Amino acid sequence: MKFNTIKLFAIAVVVSMTAYNCSNDDEGGYVAPTGPDFSGTYAQEDQMGRPAVNTVFVSSGMKDAFNTTVPSQQNAAFQSMFQTNLEALSPAYANPGDTNALGLDSATFTGLLATDVLNVSLDGTTTFYDGTNVLTGRALADDVITVELLLIFGGEDFSENPGLSNDNVDANDKAFTTAFPYLASPW
Repeated sequence: MKFNTIKLFAIAVVVSMTAYNCSNDDEGGYVAPTGPDFSGTYAQEDQMGRPAVNTVFVSSGMKDAFNTTVPSQQNAAFQSMFQTNLEALSPAYANPGDTNALGLDSATFTGLLATDVLNVSLDGTTTFYDGTNVLTGRALADDVITVELLLIFGGEDFSENPGLSNDNVDANDKAFTTAFPYLASPW
């Protein structure tokens, strides 16, 4: 009987010490959880509406300026830089009047890209590109980088510069799941 009493006392001491030491309340009273605090000052750090666009077309000395520019002002501020960089990168736009598979010349295409937002179709197919619909949103399985490479290097019918027009990543290393958030667990 004495052994059981000592055993129960030891368990009670361990439990109470654990409960006391696990508390993060330095004031000694209960503090109810609160929601997020939005009262501080926040700064935008990055723009990535369309993956790789910022990385490829914004010159290195202009990254901070681009990242903090409101999207409605990006076209006016950065379209000419995007066009210069596109024409330097892609032989598909070497001649005036050259267009991509969307029928867009370098000025029009970079005007679209310079406003770094992801457009979403509210009444049609949502996809980055499915063979018909272009830049109407982004489905999880869309091969965004290959689509961008095709539009940059593929020319009028996606046949120019085949070595530059595909990232050759045709599938994920893990399948999507059927429940939100739809992404497989990391390795």
